[in-house]
Amino acid sequence: MKTINEIEKSLQPQFDKISEIALINQKKVINAFMKAEVALHHFSGSTGYGYEDTGKGKLSEIFASVFNAESAVVSPLFTSGTHALSSTLMALLLPGEKLLSVSGNLYDTLQKTVTSKNIGSMADYGIKFEKVELVSDDFDYGSIKHSIEKEMPKMVYIQRSCGYSNRKTISIEKMKTVIEFVKKLAPNTVVMVDNCYGTFTEAKEPTDIGADVCVGSLIKNAGGGLAPTGAYVVGKKDLIERVEHRIFGLGLGSEVGSYAYGYREFFQGVFMAPSIVKNALMGSLLIGAVLQEKGIPSLPEIGSMEFDIIRRITFFDEDKMVKFVQKVQKFSAVDSFVRPEPWDMPGYEDKVIMASGSFVQGSSIEMSCDGPTKYPFVAYFQGGLTYEQLKLFAMNILETM
Repeated sequence: MKTINEIEKSLQPQFDKISEIALINQKKVINAFMKAEVALHHFSGSTGYGYEDTGKGKLSEIFASVFNAESAVVSPLFTSGTHALSSTLMALLLPGEKLLSVSGNLYDTLQKTVTSKNIGSMADYGIKFEKVELVSDDFDYGSIKHSIEKEMPKMVYIQRSCGYSNRKTISIEKMKTVIEFVKKLAPNTVVMVDNCYGTFTEAKEPTDIGADVCVGSLIKNAGGGLAPTGAYVVGKKDLIERVEHRIFGLGLGSEVGSYAYGYREFFQGVFMAPSIVKNALMGSLLIGAVLQEKGIPSLPEIGSMEFDIIRRITFFDEDKMVKFVQKVQKFSAVDSFVRPEPWDMPGYEDKVIMASGSFVQGSSIEMSCDGPTKYPFVAYFQGGLTYEQLKLFAMNILETM
């Protein structure tokens, strides 16, 4: 069996590529900070209505610049990526209009936004939903064309990451092709991308290749492990204005919205994010290669590029999956003494087991692992603030599993 150093050496060409991408993204972030003329006073918080809250506006300006977008709303008042995604959907879709997902089902926690009754969901407002499943990890262009020609959608939705499925994450290259295809058939249709887990994993973002609006969480990649809460929505100016009115109040929009605790961690988080994402991607590759040595299958395959921070590890056995998730918790900096067990987690159909020994509760950019306890018993491993922690965990796997 190979040693950890031999495995690490074999991955060096991929490590080099990941480092190149991190450098490109770090340059974008630094340029955005300089262009926005970020100053110390922008870190200060505000109270009440938040009039003259320059920190919020400056943070949004940085994200718009990094994402090559016309505008952005970045706020700690978003409680999660799910909150930002559902708010954006409800802001941009009206009764009678159609939402077409071309990447299959929306993520588990968004299901109630789409189909639930009597909670102010899309279904309650008469917004129609249709989905086209991926075929062999690519878009089903024939079915997409048929759906668009049957009834023009107001919005086409792409979920970049896999969610609780075992499909591959969608690359920017594949996403660009399908966006161009959709825009030829439906030039006025809004293309929205769920970018959670994918931010800064490639040299370009969805808004660079034609997406009209893009959404992500700050307790995932874009917050760099420092942002304590929040999310971002970037895209076309008129669309972002509608989201702002939805979040902060109709007729008020971005003119209001305070956050008393200040914005330093948000600014510092996005500044650190390209490097933190690099650590997570390199660590994921190393852990995947170690698991391969142990005969345990995972995705993405070793030798292929990673387009999000998630590694999908298949155990085909509930007990083995649960024990692996518990091992992750035991190796965490926070709550290492806690023993996670499957439970009825809000927003999910099946019992979920989750290891999250993180400084920010539920932070997926920190080393964590979770998954629904159903066949084929896949554990979704993600994140890692330092490569060294992930290497130590990989060494532990090599020695003990």
